[in-house]
Amino acid sequence: MSPTGHFPPAPTRRLPQDAVDRPLVGFTRDYADGEAVPRHSHERVQLLYATRGIMRITTDAAGFVVPPGRALWLPAAVPHVTAMQGPVAMRALFLRADAAQAVRMGAGPAGVTVLAVSPLLRELILAACSEPLEWDEAGRGGHLAALILDEIARAPSLPLGVPAPRDPRLLRLAAALRADPARNAGMEAWAAECGASARTLTRLFRRETGMSFGRWRQMLRLSEAAALLAQGMAPARAAAAVGYASAPAFGAAFRAAFGTTPGAGQDTDAR
Repeated sequence: MSPTGHFPPAPTRRLPQDAVDRPLVGFTRDYADGEAVPRHSHERVQLLYATRGIMRITTDAAGFVVPPGRALWLPAAVPHVTAMQGPVAMRALFLRADAAQAVRMGAGPAGVTVLAVSPLLRELILAACSEPLEWDEAGRGGHLAALILDEIARAPSLPLGVPAPRDPRLLRLAAALRADPARNAGMEAWAAECGASARTLTRLFRRETGMSFGRWRQMLRLSEAAALLAQGMAPARAAAAVGYASAPAFGAAFRAAFGTTPGAGQDTDAR
């Protein structure tokens, strides 16, 4: 981001999947812990999914935590950075424009959206990734593609995106809370640390994120908790790690946001 708050153009990253004449095509790659793909965009819509590890994907507007069991619908030409937390086994899909439009027409996502991945959709993604780039449209690949588009369209969306502020003072606050989500300082304390009045910070949060500071902090905490649960952390420990005073309060907030219990988001294989 420039000092004026504007983002420079993102280079287009071209892969063979961007050019294949099929409704969708799989992309398979394993990444090391801490590896990152610098800010870029693609010519096609992506469905970013990983069977292992956590992807932290940042667009110019928001940050998204994508643990296993979730996928990110990323429209074409959206600049983003992808960072890996833990070894990541990415199994993504690239969608041609007409296929992406079919998903949207079927009540699927339009903008950048985190989706719940059902067991069926997971297996379909893996099957598509095992097909050659130019799969047989009249054979197995064609049947997989048709079913995948239907399943993406009906996949529930999840609030795992946290709006990204741009003001340098808010950026300092956001970085501090990401480093320590349990920190429970009030707005007056943050104001003293960030070099702005509490009133100014409150006004800026509303203007730049569309929500109150309290709501933004709750979204951040729940997103970080989802990542901890995906790594196998027990719900009570995850609650404490992100600043919830009690497990029941955390459970209620988690259910309200994601429609499921914290235990359902826990990866027991990671422990």
